[in-house]
Amino acid sequence: QVQLVESGGGLVQPGGSLRLSCVASGSSFTIYAMGWYRQAPGKQRELVAAIHSGGTTNYADSVKGRFTISRDNAKNTVYLQMNSLKPEDTAVYYCNRALRAPITSWGQGTQVTVSS
Repeated sequence: QVQLVESGGGLVQPGGSLRLSCVASGSSFTIYAMGWYRQAPGKQRELVAAIHSGGTTNYADSVKGRFTISRDNAKNTVYLQMNSLKPEDTAVYYCNRALRAPITSWGQGTQVTVSS
């Protein structure tokens, strides 16, 4: 079990950038694979980026080349750098463990809106 608090969302123009942060609590954070998920209205929540404890990363095709996930284990924090943002990136972004099993516990997320 881990508590997660997301921040950094906001309104940005197409082509702009945002950096999201996720502060986690829990003694097992350093060994967890962590991910950023997003959910747009009318769509399922999807995993867009993941990072394993050793630093290996994975990205959804829709964000590959534009988003970068990173982590600072000393600060119990996961980041998502989002560049070249598009309107279709508009969603509520959540962080959580990157697991194959269904996740039932989520934080409040942070809203990202890309609009001119």
